[in-house]
Amino acid sequence: MDRIICIGSSTKDVIFPMSDGAVTDTPEDLECQKKISFELGAKYQLAGGRHESIGGCAANVACGLARLGIGTFCCTRMGSDQAGEWIKDGLEKNGVATDLVQMDGNCRSDLSFILAHIPSEDRIIFSDRDANEKLEVLPDEIRKIPAEWFFVSSLNGNEDESWEIKLDKILELVREGGKKMVFNPGQKNIKKNPQKVIEGTKQAQILIVNKDEAIEIVEKSGDFDSDSLNDERFLAEKLNALGAQIVALTDGARGAWGFDGREFLHIAARKEKVADTLGAGDAFSSGFIAAQMNGRSLEDGLRWGIANSSSVVNFYGAIEGLLDEKKILA
Repeated sequence: MDRIICIGSSTKDVIFPMSDGAVTDTPEDLECQKKISFELGAKYQLAGGRHESIGGCAANVACGLARLGIGTFCCTRMGSDQAGEWIKDGLEKNGVATDLVQMDGNCRSDLSFILAHIPSEDRIIFSDRDANEKLEVLPDEIRKIPAEWFFVSSLNGNEDESWEIKLDKILELVREGGKKMVFNPGQKNIKKNPQKVIEGTKQAQILIVNKDEAIEIVEKSGDFDSDSLNDERFLAEKLNALGAQIVALTDGARGAWGFDGREFLHIAARKEKVADTLGAGDAFSSGFIAAQMNGRSLEDGLRWGIANSSSVVNFYGAIEGLLDEKKILA
């Protein structure tokens, strides 16, 4: 069985479901077209109590892959604090190997407070990032792990080591070891250094992005017709031409598209009553990746991804609704 190392962030998510809060449309503000407001100085009761969950893209995808029977390692950093021990214990309980987890006594584990607004089925995330800014990519340690695949999610960096340097180290490991890489760049990576993201795309066996991210990458690559940027097939074909062998492109409630250089497919999203959209994208990623690692078709990959994400949104947090192989096949 192939194994995979998921490299990137991990957090402890604390989720507050709320029925209160007034949502206002503000179309004149192009960067914030909906706002939610609460009375300053007031006190509000949670709708059903708080929820705690593992978060962070690398940790979420690692848990999803392990649930689907893939041998999974997580390379992430957390503080040597209560939250860090809680995250590490949660990874292990979900079947993720923690050989590459970095425990750091000089930083705090990342923490997110998520307001899950029940009427709008949407959320706001407040993040406190420390440990994952300091994640070290240690090639000698990674080489010790017998894994054939890397999953590289939104990377963070600091003054000691930028995310670009971290990505360079990973790309060198991919080249020298003949590894396969799943690349899932974050929007901040694309905005800050699109050419470095394009460099990663060229080495990706699988590229997973949402439509907005796909548009930004293609825009920066040049040689496009602006009228085509809303065309999912054009975007997928362009990303494939940049080097990604398999492209998975998601767009929330509209579903997902896949292209492998020959076949272009779309699978519609399932209509579900949403408790929390947090982690839906990561659940799609783990379902899609697991299907591909198991040698299944592009269509199966899209169906596995949609099934997994459709299950996760029924629960609070990114982990509880993840499916095992038996359930995903059903």
